[in-house]
Amino acid sequence: MLSYQHAYHAGNFADVHKHLTLHAVIDHLLRKASPISFVDTHAGRGLYPLDASETQRLAEYRQGVLPLWEARLDLSDEPLLASWLEAITGVQPDPQRLVHYPGSPWWLGQRLRRDDRLKLFELHPGEHDYLARQALADNVRHIHADGLAGLLASLPAATPRLCVLIDPSYERKAEYAEVADCVLSAMRKARHGVALVWYPLLPAGRHHELLERLRDGGLRKVWRSELTLHEPGEERGMYGSGMLVVNPPWGLGERLATAMARVTPLLGQASRYRADWWVEE
Repeated sequence: MLSYQHAYHAGNFADVHKHLTLHAVIDHLLRKASPISFVDTHAGRGLYPLDASETQRLAEYRQGVLPLWEARLDLSDEPLLASWLEAITGVQPDPQRLVHYPGSPWWLGQRLRRDDRLKLFELHPGEHDYLARQALADNVRHIHADGLAGLLASLPAATPRLCVLIDPSYERKAEYAEVADCVLSAMRKARHGVALVWYPLLPAGRHHELLERLRDGGLRKVWRSELTLHEPGEERGMYGSGMLVVNPPWGLGERLATAMARVTPLLGQASRYRADWWVEE
């Protein structure tokens, strides 16, 4: 089943959570000179016009990136948020208007150095066509294929370091187990690699299968954060966003906690952020 298109949800609160975490991880990784192989297993389109009919249908960015964008001057004293919002400003035709939201291929690709590498996997044919039409650097490959299988086939990486983003739609119940099995296999092949795994918080609670399989798999160092808009059951659909970071860079949790303390009031009075060492050596 390949019906999911992220354009309907571009720039929502989960994107804020996911991409702010990714931005912070990349910041830390780029402090060292050794090359990095980046892999995005579910790339999507790369850049999303917010006036597109799909995006306007739900307009979820209005309770996501938009309030942060509107408060960007007030947030300029928080380094991580200031850097993240400055990057978003850089993709706007007019720096005073928010008309595009950058997806994960952009967040990963825009800061690549000459010896870094990026593989973008996208299985949905329509989404891959959008991605293929976008300008990409010479050290970026877009691949129309299953990203989980593609990741495992790419390992071990050709560079000293590895950073992976796994961000599926979870349309199928089986994806929770498939993601967990892929992460465990990937970490056996790249023990020191950094893996970011996004998961939705839904009333059915299926993310617990993902978490339990990873815990039972013996991972040694996993940091978890969750951003919720409201309590489960108050409304239909996704009530929160979860992120796991395997082998997180030192200081990531503290830096994100400081930034998210400024984000949550802008997303609504009921929004909450929590983070902890889910598995620690």
